Amino acid sequence: MNPETYLLIKLTCGALATIGLYSVLYKETKIYRFFEHLFIGLSVGFAIFALWKETLYVNWWQKMLGKAADGSAPAQQGLWLFAILVPIGLMGYMVFSKKHNWMSRIPIGIILGAWSGQQLMNWSTQFFPQIYNSMKPIVPTTWESIRVPSSQVLLPDGTRGPAAPEVLEAIQRNVFPTQALTNIIFLVTLLASLSYFIFSIEIKGKALQAFNKFGRWTLMIGFGCIFGSTVMARFALVIDRMSYIVLEWLVQGVLPLFRGG
Repeated sequence: MNPETYLLIKLTCGALATIGLYSVLYKETKIYRFFEHLFIGLSVGFAIFALWKETLYVNWWQKMLGKAADGSAPAQQGLWLFAILVPIGLMGYMVFSKKHNWMSRIPIGIILGAWSGQQLMNWSTQFFPQIYNSMKPIVPTTWESIRVPSSQVLLPDGTRGPAAPEVLEAIQRNVFPTQALTNIIFLVTLLASLSYFIFSIEIKGKALQAFNKFGRWTLMIGFGCIFGSTVMARFALVIDRMSYIVLEWLVQGVLPLFRGG
């Protein structure tokens, strides 16, 4: 098989798979089901290979045998305690046994415990800085300038460079009026959004109800932005696949056949 024929077959298979998957926009047919199962099967196969090649082989097998990163020669004493992970992992398959299915709860409990600890660490790493950064000053400390001075200046040669040291120090030390106004808007929006989740007490009074309603609107705006970015991401996928069909399959694969004829 010459390279041109192989390229045409490969591009045609990709185009047919793309069209078959997007045919669900019209109707869920057997063609869509076929390509869906094909895609899932390929994804599972690739995930199994990647799990062994990039995770188990590197972080478990080589370290257990004490091999170097390239697997050529021993780098250190083998960590043979890692071998205990094999029977623990095999216990998970006991879920298919009615008599010994209790053994499958052991690896599940270990995984859930390790995962819970990891998620707690990830939660603190992600949200603690956000909580700290939400505590912003709202009172200006200087009125020498309404807005924040620029930290860069235009040099005689036309390039930009850092401002004078005293200007940089003033930017770091002071809170300018525009900064204070921005921080006030941020804090009002934050408190209004949090007030929407107060369900333990009844919110009475027109002012509190209006503040709660404003929080609902801020949440809706935020969710709308997230939904919009999700839609744009889906459009990016569609554009990429349509670009594949037009530019690669038609232009590189199909049209050269007619030109050659």
